[in-house]
Amino acid sequence: NALSAWLMLPSVVCFGISLFIGSGVGWTFYPPLSSIPYTGVGVDYLMFSLHLAGLSSILGSLNFITTIFSSIFSQLSSRISIIIWAYLFTSIMLISSLPVLAAAITMLLFDR
Repeated sequence: NALSAWLMLPSVVCFGISLFIGSGVGWTFYPPLSSIPYTGVGVDYLMFSLHLAGLSSILGSLNFITTIFSSIFSQLSSRISIIIWAYLFTSIMLISSLPVLAAAITMLLFDR
C-alpha cells in the first residue's frame, strides 16, 4: 500500500542530485533554445525523477481505486457519498492521462 510513498524518496533524491550536478541548459531544456548543450547526467537524473514521481502518483491512484472498490463490494455502496465517487472518477482520469503527460514532457522539453 505504501509503495507510492516509498517511490517519492528516490524521486526527491534524483531531483536533488540533478540540482547539485547542474543540467547546464539555461532557462529551458529544449536544445535549440538552451544556452549550453547538456552533456552530463543532470538532465537524465531530472527525467528519472519526473518519471518516478509520475509512477508514484499512478500507484497512489490505483491504491485509492482499490480502496473505494473494496468498500463498494462490502455492502457499503449505499452509504458512499458523492465526493468519494468524484475521487474515484478523478483517480481514473489521472491514471489515464498521466502517462501521456509524462511522454509529452519528455518529448517536448528534453528532446530525447
